[in-house]
Amino acid sequence: MRKLLTTTVMAASLSALTLTGCTSTTNSGAVGVDRQQLLLVSSEQVQQLSAQSYNKNLQEASKRGVLDTNKAQLNRLKNISNRLIGQVGVYRPDAANWKWEVHTIRSNELNAFVMPGGKIMFYSGIIDRLNLTDDEIAAIMGHEMSHALREHSRERLSREYATQTGIGVAASIFGLSQGQADLANVAGDLGLSRPHSRTQEAEADQIGLELMARAGYNPQAAISLWQKMQRASQGEPPQFLSTHPTSSNRISQLQALMPKVMPLYQKSRR
Repeated sequence: MRKLLTTTVMAASLSALTLTGCTSTTNSGAVGVDRQQLLLVSSEQVQQLSAQSYNKNLQEASKRGVLDTNKAQLNRLKNISNRLIGQVGVYRPDAANWKWEVHTIRSNELNAFVMPGGKIMFYSGIIDRLNLTDDEIAAIMGHEMSHALREHSRERLSREYATQTGIGVAASIFGLSQGQADLANVAGDLGLSRPHSRTQEAEADQIGLELMARAGYNPQAAISLWQKMQRASQGEPPQFLSTHPTSSNRISQLQALMPKVMPLYQKSRR
């Protein structure tokens, strides 16, 4: 009975928050991304925190002498980003006026990200080790830019806030022990946060494909990219416990999207 009541209270808390904080941060585009998002944290707060974190990364990388060491590679990334940024208005016009930045870190890591507000970072390892073409770089960058456009970081913070609020209410009403509350946190992570993150990854794949197609980059490169990633991986965790789809599942989903985005690419080439 206690378990049932606790679950009910958590659900009620989340439902109440959902009613007051649901919207969509972007237009649906040609690929049709129109999910309502739970947004309880302000965009300004998230962008401020992100800018602080990004600047800290830049300072640390500069001190280590690994920031923007390859000017040709940096210029290559800037050229690709400029073409992609030129397409962001399809999803949200305000993003064209973000203070976009592009930097590189010399590192063997297979990593790249775009923080809220348009702060782009590529690790040289992902370009060099995978021998990426411009189209494949655009696939990564478009995907990561899509996370920023959809404000997925803001959404995850809001989801965590809502989850913790529900757990806190249940703990105070029903006298849950610390161990029981910790278990509820784990259940919330697996049942809410992680599946939600996989949804975000699918959205970023969809939007990213459209951005690169409109910018004149071949969407098929997203498939060759993930084939390279698959070969580079030593092994993948079970999808149930991963925020990212397995490479094989992702490739299948990307292939299914091609009929929607290839006409945009062909039009851009004309």
